[in-house]
Parts: sequence; structure tokens; C-alpha cells
Amino acid sequence: MGSDGTAAKQKILRALENADTNVSFDDVLEHDMVLNMGPQHPATHGVLRLLLRLDGETIVSAVPDLGYLHRGYEKIAENCTFHEFIPHTDRLDYLSPLANNVAYVLAVEKLAGIEATRRTQYIRVICAELARLASHLVWLGTMAMDVGAVTVLLWGFREREKIQDIWDVLTGVRFTTSFTRIGGLAQDLTPECSAMVTSFLDQFADNLNECEKILVRNRIFVERCEGIGVITKDQALQYGITGPILRACGVEHDLRRDAPYLVYPELDFHVPVYHDCDVLARFYVRVQEMKESVKILRQALAKLPEGPVNAGDPKKVLPKKEHTYGRMEELIHDFMIINFGINPPIGEIYHAVEGSKGELGFYIVSHGEGHPWRLKIRSPSFVNLQPLPVMMKGGMISDVVAIIGSIDPVMGEADK
Repeated sequence: MGSDGTAAKQKILRALENADTNVSFDDVLEHDMVLNMGPQHPATHGVLRLLLRLDGETIVSAVPDLGYLHRGYEKIAENCTFHEFIPHTDRLDYLSPLANNVAYVLAVEKLAGIEATRRTQYIRVICAELARLASHLVWLGTMAMDVGAVTVLLWGFREREKIQDIWDVLTGVRFTTSFTRIGGLAQDLTPECSAMVTSFLDQFADNLNECEKILVRNRIFVERCEGIGVITKDQALQYGITGPILRACGVEHDLRRDAPYLVYPELDFHVPVYHDCDVLARFYVRVQEMKESVKILRQALAKLPEGPVNAGDPKKVLPKKEHTYGRMEELIHDFMIINFGINPPIGEIYHAVEGSKGELGFYIVSHGEGHPWRLKIRSPSFVNLQPLPVMMKGGMISDVVAIIGSIDPVMGEADK
């Protein structure tokens, strides 16, 4: 190996040594094996790279290495108008694009002092909860497949396809929706779409219970998850973990209830909490969350008020397309918003929502221009990956795939 290769190897070994201060650099070289896992490994759920230091098959220390996607969305935002950045949010956690849309637009509306209509707020709740279900269904199928239960992958994607059919009718596309607008929505929720959501909810509970039963009664699945990837409540709080992982550590924290937004205070739902702090507890939390999302969706549909879906602020809210083709005033507003932005006041804000993986927040600094001076994304996947060394230490190589699956990372928002 040349000098460059030797230097790179020593850099890796020193990183692994620093992960465990009780072991010297020479011990790493002499007694242990260094395994590079990912980013090509299918169980790393994307371009996550792990450096594992092994004693046989036991993990002595681990170093997660992020940064293989190289998209730079936070910098891209500085060169987009506030409206132009909406499609980029679809590509963060690309398993729940509608929830990302909602989170970003709420932050911009807070900055610009815009309040969405009541109907819009209810429809956004429906969008966010459908996105939570879609994301958790992908997690359920892939995590089960990682530990050997392939059937549940097919069942999970079957249910997700039904949600994407709903998105197709609601937004016009199945995946990257770009549906929300600053001050409103691209279009209204039609009676046809409402009926599709109701029909989906009527059959979803039984299908979810079928998935749950086939796993919790499977001895192999339970033994692959129970007592694996443990992180204590105090450690979780120190790392800033949020979402299902934190609730699986016994912390009853949910932004929908603790820092309410939209119309969540008007809806009745339970925050599921488990105390075992392991992979199995995270499984139970997410399954219960899906059941709670069904309750929220039924209430939102039942309480959905009539009215417009766009706020009455023509200098900040895009007019309807059909109006821009026949009215000069709407054409001018459309031209100014698209080309020069909404020009919010000078200042800075932070707004977060309870995403499927935890707290998804946007911090925006405005200099009064049509684009952000600075935009910072508080992405849960990035934060939740940081305690991997704690979760993996002392486990086996086979435990790695179960632990990563329980975190449910999407690297699109981890490498921003």
C-alpha cells in the first residue's frame, strides 16, 4: 500500500480508537479487525457508511461516516426564492414528502406573518398523517426484511401503494408532490379524494394488525430485536434524539401536543410510549403511532370545514392559475412572487413539526429579500444517527442491520 493509503488507514484506525478511549492505537492494529460496512450495503438504507472495530463478531466501537450524497440543500436555499425551494423539501425525507412541504411552509408563514385558512390547516393535517403512515409502512417492511421477515415487506408496500394512489388524486403526482403553497395549497381536497382516504382507513386497521401479529408471534423476529440497540433515556436526551426512538426510551414528547401547530389541539390522540429502549420498543411505538394516525385522519375528515384553501394576501400568496390568464392584477402578483419572492420582514425564526422520524425544523434568517439569507434544516435522520456508536457497542455484526432499521434513517435529509 502506498503512503496515501497508509495515511488513510491510520486515520480510520485513530477514529476508531477515539471512539473507545480505553484502548490504545496499537491494540487496534494488533488485536482487532476493522470492517467497512456500506455505503453499498443494502441494510444501511442508503449511503450510510459505518466503520466497525471488531473483536471476532463483537463490535468494540463504531464510527458512522455521513456525507456521501452531497446535495447541499441548505446552500441551494440561499439561491432560491421561498416559493422555489418547496420542491426541494420533497427530496429531504423522500418517504414523507407531504410532511416536509408542510413543515417548510409553516416556517415561511411564521416568518412572513401569514395565517392559513381553517380548511387549509385541516387538509395539511391530513397530508402530514398520510405521510407518516406511508413512511412508517416503508420502515415496517424494510426493517422486518432486514431481520428475515420478507412477507411483511410486500404487505407494507401494498398499503403504501394505496396511499400513493390517494396522493395522485390529491396532488396530481404519486411521490414528490410539491403540494403546499405559502399561504395555502396547490388545490383543494375533492370529495373523491376524501372518499378514497375513508375507504383506505376502513381496511387499513385489519391489514396493519395482520402485519403486527405475524411479527410479534415470530420468535426469530422478537429475539433479533429484544435487548438490541439499547440507549438509555439520559443518553437519548443528551444526543438530542426525538421521535419514536425517544418515545421508546420512556420520554412522552410529541410536538403535535407539546408545541402544537395547525389544528392538532382540536384532535384527540394518544402519544405511545415504551420503556425498554431497544429495537423492539421502537417497533411497538411506530406500530401504535400508525393506529393513532388513523384516529387523527378520521377526526380531520369529519371536522373538515368549508371555505377557501388560500389566504387572502395577494402580495404573498400565489393566485389561482386560471385567474392569472384572464386578470391583469393576478398576473402581476404571480409574476412578482415567482420572480422576486415574497420579501418577508428582516428577522429570524425557527419552526418544527413532528415528522415520522422526529423533530423536523427549519431555521430561517431573512434580510428582507425574496430568498433566505440563511436556511438551516434540523433533520431528525441526521440527529438520530449520532448515537449509533452507543447503540452498537457490545453487539454483534448481525445486530447492526436491526439497529439501523430501528432508527429508520433517510440519507436525503441526513446529508443536506
